[in-house]
Amino acid sequence: MKNQERKEGDRRKASSAIQIDNEKVRVTSWLFEPNTETGWHKHAYNYIVVPQSEGTLSIQNKETKVLHHIEKGKSYYRELGVEHNVINENNYCFSFIEIELK
Repeated sequence: MKNQERKEGDRRKASSAIQIDNEKVRVTSWLFEPNTETGWHKHAYNYIVVPQSEGTLSIQNKETKVLHHIEKGKSYYRELGVEHNVINENNYCFSFIEIELK
């Protein structure tokens, strides 16, 4: 399933493709062109992100917008439930794999 690129403010949506979706996990690949975003969303499951690129992403939540330097192959874990938006403000493409633990 591929997201359509559409405007949200002045940014297009990043592209996503679900690779696995079963009773235990959902694995989604994300590709961010420069100045694209996930759009505001909230995960229903705890999840792991496996960066396929290195760079800096902006992570917005209701209160803040924080820049995070992400290293290729250095995975990180997040808890469910926080509404957020991920933005690629690099001048190059950025990608990661997201693994939601059902």
